Formats: sequence, C-alpha cells, structure tokens
Amino acid sequence: MHNTRRTLIAVSLSLTLTFVPFLAYAASPQPAKGEHGMVVTAQHLASEVGVEVLKQGGNAVDAAVAVGYALAVVYPTAGNIGGGGFMTIRFKDGRSTFLDFRERAPLAATKTMYLDKDGKPVKGASLDGYLAVGVPGSVAGFEMAREKYGTLSRQDLLAPAIRFAKEGFVLEQGDAASLQGGAERLARDPAAAAIFLKPDGKPYAVGERLVQPDLAASLAAISERGADAFYKGATADAIVKASGEKGGILARADFENYAVRELKPATCNYRGYEIISSPPPSSGGVIICEILNVLEFYPLSYLGAGSAETVHVMVEAMRHAYVDRNSALGDPGFIDNPVAKLLDKNYAREIREKIDPFRAGVSQELMPKGFGESNETTHFSIIDNDGNAVAVTYTLNGSFGAGVVAAGTGILLNNEMDDFTQKPGVPNLYGLVQGEANAIAPKKTPLSSMSPTILAKDGKPFMVIGSPGGSRIITITLEAIVNVVDHGMNIQEAIDAPRIHHQWLPDTVYIEPFGLSPDTEKLLTGMGYRLDLADTTWGQAAGILVGGKSLAEIEKGGGARYNGAIDSRAAAGKAIGY
Repeated sequence: MHNTRRTLIAVSLSLTLTFVPFLAYAASPQPAKGEHGMVVTAQHLASEVGVEVLKQGGNAVDAAVAVGYALAVVYPTAGNIGGGGFMTIRFKDGRSTFLDFRERAPLAATKTMYLDKDGKPVKGASLDGYLAVGVPGSVAGFEMAREKYGTLSRQDLLAPAIRFAKEGFVLEQGDAASLQGGAERLARDPAAAAIFLKPDGKPYAVGERLVQPDLAASLAAISERGADAFYKGATADAIVKASGEKGGILARADFENYAVRELKPATCNYRGYEIISSPPPSSGGVIICEILNVLEFYPLSYLGAGSAETVHVMVEAMRHAYVDRNSALGDPGFIDNPVAKLLDKNYAREIREKIDPFRAGVSQELMPKGFGESNETTHFSIIDNDGNAVAVTYTLNGSFGAGVVAAGTGILLNNEMDDFTQKPGVPNLYGLVQGEANAIAPKKTPLSSMSPTILAKDGKPFMVIGSPGGSRIITITLEAIVNVVDHGMNIQEAIDAPRIHHQWLPDTVYIEPFGLSPDTEKLLTGMGYRLDLADTTWGQAAGILVGGKSLAEIEKGGGARYNGAIDSRAAAGKAIGY
C-alpha cells in the first residue's frame, strides 16, 4: 500500500505541475574542454597556475599544491595558509586517500571558553579576533601531499604564489568586489588594513594592483625550509606573539605539535557510481552518502528536477541525515563515529519508511536522544593526463577569517573555532544546532561540512566536485551529483542549477531564486513545508566530468575527455583545460 501511495502521488503531481526550467534567468555557458588535464578554481589566476604545472609534467597533486598556495595570495577571502582543509585523492590505479589538514583547537582551549559567567555564548567571541583562531593546517597539508604524492619541487610549486605576492596582481571585478565586501571587517585590524586597504582606508578597485610583500616573505621562507618555516620559525613566533597581546590563546607548542592525518575516505555506491568523499572529522562524505542511499529508492529522473515530489523526498532525506550530522559526528580522535551505521543501506530503508509521501516531516519530532564553514570557504577540482584526480576544499571559515593578520606575516588567520559546539542546542553562525560530539577540547578538530568528492564508474574517474557554502556544502555537492546522474544535466548546468537546502533545524526549506515554479511552491506549502524563498544564491561549486559534458554525450562517445565547470555564482573563477 505504501508503494502504491507513492506511485499515485507521483502521477498526480506529474499531471498538475508546471515546471520553470532551471536557470530561467540565463542559459549556462558550455563547459570548458580539455584532453590532457583540467583545473577548476574560484580565481582565474590560480586556475592558470594549476594548468601550467600540469603542462610542465606535474601531476594532479602537484597542481593542487601550487593552486592552494596561489589562492592564498589571489583569493584572500578564503584561499589561505592561515586556515585548513581537506584533500581527497583518487589515483590512476583506483586507489584513494584523504588528507585532513583541518585546524585544531589550541592546547589552552576549553569547552566553555565562549560562554559568559551565566553560561550564555558571548556574542562574536568565536568569530572575531585571536580567540577565534584555530591552529592552521594548510601548509602542513600541502607539504605532506607534495612530499608523499607529488613529483615537482617545493620551490617550483611555490614560485607562482611568491611572484603574485611580491609583484602583485591586477584586480578584476570579482577580486575587487570581494575586498570591498570585507573592507569594514579588515579595517578593524591595523595589520590587515595595511595590506588590503589603501592609505585612505578605501578598498582597492578594479584595475589596481594588490601587492603583499610580507606574505611573499612568508611564502619564500616555506619555499626554502618547508613546513618548519611556518610551524617552528619566525612565522609561528609572530602569530603566537600577536595572539598573546590581543586576547588569544595560541602557543608555540600548538604549532610544533600540529600533524596532518591521512584517513580512509568515506565511500558508497549510488546507482552504480562509486562515491569517494570526506570522512570524519568532516560530516560531508558520510552525510552525502546517507542522503544518496535514501534517494536511490526513488525514480528521480522520472519524477523530474524541481518537481514537488522530488523536492519532498530530497528534503526529507536531508532532514533525517542532518539530525545525524549535528548530533552523532565529530573528531574521530575523540569520539566513536557511527559511520558504518550511517552508510548502511538498511539504515536508509529505515529512514524511507518514516517518510510520509503526502506530508512534510517535523524536525522537532526527530530530536536526538541526549543531545560550519561559510561561503568564504573555497573548493578546487583537478585531474591530470594520467587520470589522477584531486578535490580540495579549504577555508578561513568566515570571510577573511577572524579578520586579523599578525604583523609582518601577511597571513590572514581563520575563525574556525566557531565550527565547534559552543553550547549544545545553540545555533552557530550558520544556524547549525550541534551536540556534545562536537564540543571544544584541546587539539580537537571541529566538525566540518566540507565535501571534496570524486566519483568513479567502472574503475575509471567520472566526476570531481565540491563547493564552499557552510552547512550547505553537503547539499550543494549532493545536488550537483543528482543533477548529472539522475536529471541528465551537463556539468555546467548541474552546477549552475538553483538549489534547495534543509538542515533539520531550523525547520525550513531554503530555495534559491527561480528554483521552483509557483505551482510547486504551492504544493509544497500544502504538504506542510515552510519555504524560505531566498533573494541571494549560495555556493561556488567547481566540477569536472570525464568522457563528455553530460551522461548523454558520454554514452554516445566522442565528447571531450575532460569537461570543467566553475559555478556561474563565482565571479572570479575559471575552468581551464588543455
């Protein structure tokens, strides 16, 4: 009877819906094409750096390291060596691995460090200034990746970033808009203001050159001495000194003790495609797989992109998965994550049995027993001539991180401590309500939503995908996969398509502009959903599809080997193939 009801509602909805095509306001451009390699990043100069590394004989890991350092210069809102992130690698022989170079809580961190004497969160304490800074991991992560899996020298890979910092680069519209958006925040810190604002206090404009000599010197030191130059030298000393002088708790031992973790990726299978993504301390890969396991039962291609029934089952899968994300997952060095259960197809079946085909679920009824990153994260996707694929998502958390620079370093520092649970049940900056599993502890890594993901089919690379977007990273990445696999969109259309999002609490379905037709919105409201029709977009996905721009072209054969797409929401980004 349950399946019959599903069929009836699907048929009735297909007869009554009128569907507004995705991106009704603009057609997507064609994906970039390449036969030997593809690099997709949020900043065009960084994309050019990555392609040049591939042309010089470097592999995808080499290109990722060079791009990571370059973005620290040309994309200061999120590119970083003062933050941290994740790298998912799938090698040409089918092996895969995952590098966790996420920020860590300082040794002096405490569970209640952001609460006042009454146990209430202190506004801004986990976001602004040195108390918000976690121990950075990017330099250690890039150096480990290069040493273990790269082929080119550290000097070769850092040279472009050093050049852009020392000689400067000319700002284009997207670059200038980013600096303008962060101007007020950067003005609060004299060292940051000296770099990113002009002497009159105004942000740099289109056509002007941004020069960063202190950052060039910091990068040059890393080029000469490796990770020790950052973690055991003058750079660490300068950051610790500034932290001590301005209310922070960073210590030299925090830097000296930092270590990258190499972990087994989270994996699952969706309609014959192998998903390789981020394991804890990221929730990304596990929750993407949990949602896909639920959705695999439903004929999404038949129900159609943007139909009320498709949105209904996607939202309900998201609702159940985000309960698990926010209550059960955390740093594997501190808690026992129930990964096997969450990835189990039988667990997905249990969730499906709880989904009413006619009515919206109620988040308060899913309260767990007992009891994130922002758009200023950035993601890049790379594949080389041999088929090695790399997906990297790294972040400062908020725009320009904590908004502080230790004098003389040129390095913007993260405000990643906000991704911890300040107090169970209290939302963080991005509305996530989290539990004890993600409580603050010394040397602990905050739970993340970053989801650098690679798909394979029949033993060969198929797709590389990821995005910034805070708690929405998971659903952005998920929807790009579903748009390609279920709805037949090409890689650019799949990334550009308007998005929906639900994260358990608040109990709201967020919808990008032009995401759904008025008829679909009416049907969903009638099912009991609370809709938030956003007036802004979110995320900046970067993706690559192998063998054609879409499934249809792949099946026909004859498509370009590599097809790259940077989100049309990313003003400064570019996909470049060769």
